[in-house]
Amino acid sequence: MASFQKIYDRAAKRKGGAAALEKLVADAKPKSKAALKKLGDDRYLAEMTKRIFQAGFVWRVVEQKWPDFEAAFQGFHPGRMALLSDEDLDALGRDTRIIRHAAKIAAVRHNAIFVTDLAKEHGSAAAFFADWPSEDIVSLWAVLKKRGARLGGYTGPYFLRFMGKDSFLLSPDVSAALVKAKVVDKPPTGKADLAKAQAAFNAWKEETGRPLTQLSRILACSIDAPRER
Repeated sequence: MASFQKIYDRAAKRKGGAAALEKLVADAKPKSKAALKKLGDDRYLAEMTKRIFQAGFVWRVVEQKWPDFEAAFQGFHPGRMALLSDEDLDALGRDTRIIRHAAKIAAVRHNAIFVTDLAKEHGSAAAFFADWPSEDIVSLWAVLKKRGARLGGYTGPYFLRFMGKDSFLLSPDVSAALVKAKVVDKPPTGKADLAKAQAAFNAWKEETGRPLTQLSRILACSIDAPRER
């Protein structure tokens, strides 16, 4: 496996030097555990919903309509959303304030139940996500996929990233960088390769002292035409 310094040097060369690279990754800072716990569970449900509606859609449109989403879904209060009836979901499916996608609207109720269950189990969903060790973030992706609705693929990892949880993304460029670094032979999807990717990120975090979020961004920059958001 390549040392992270080699990856960093390649990224810096592609982006016009170390100073330019550092500017590109300066905002890739995860929130502290305390900050994540201070967020209300409604914000976790809201972010899940935003990432679900942005999946396969123009992100900008969802952002522009987001205040209306907040109003239509009553501020994403998990208890209220968990009690939505089928009639409520049908009404939301006709609500012109939001994007009318029945399956994604139904996912709000499912994920509200998921969030409220986490609160019963851990005191709050915020505590669950904050306390989960980033050294095993791939297992948290599996929990999101299994217990949540429409939180597999890139959606769950993007949700964690935008909440501020320290994590990496397996964007096409990050995956290509992992192959180039000889961490895996192909883009990691199976359990064994995901474990290898996690182990590599953990080792690079120890080597550099950088958070996973920043390491991920640098890996993306080490490949031509990075696409990681």
